[in-house]
Amino acid sequence: MDIAIDMKYFEALMDRTLESLIDIYTKFFKVIGDELDVVQFWGDLGTQRGPLISPETYRRYIKPREAELVRLTKKITNAKVALHTCGSVYEFIPDLIDAGYDILNPVKTSAADMESGRLKREFGKDLVFWGGIDTQRVLPFGTVEEVRDEVKRMIDTLAPDGGYILAPCHNIQANTPPENVLEMFEAAIDYS
Repeated sequence: MDIAIDMKYFEALMDRTLESLIDIYTKFFKVIGDELDVVQFWGDLGTQRGPLISPETYRRYIKPREAELVRLTKKITNAKVALHTCGSVYEFIPDLIDAGYDILNPVKTSAADMESGRLKREFGKDLVFWGGIDTQRVLPFGTVEEVRDEVKRMIDTLAPDGGYILAPCHNIQANTPPENVLEMFEAAIDYS
């Protein structure tokens, strides 16, 4: 609510948070930065139907601070930088690339505007896509054959020319049959 009610406080809070994160990450990266392959930051920007906040708000207040963390990470480590942001985040993707992110996780293709072929065509040269296997319908309720088809579809769509990490589009839910989880891994091995 502070972003709507008390912008001065909101910006001060964001700046203080950034200062703390820079301090923490600088110390952490100096100790084990050489061992890191991927550093992942978290910040949900989307819902199932669209943005959680306006892209303009993200661009003005959040992106500059995230870009600073990404720059710090790349300055001290050789790691790729991922952003975990759920839902329909299509409108934010150019900004995420501009902020320096290398990887988008998860790729929630069941959310609005997140069609895998479109994402690959428009952003595949700039981003690695991590996820894509549906955890709302296919993994928990699909047949083994549907799981296999979903894996093949994601590989066919997102993997050409590299830049794809096959994984569920989010946490595997408790109601997911174990055979579907196994099939996801087996299909990935067989088909890739």
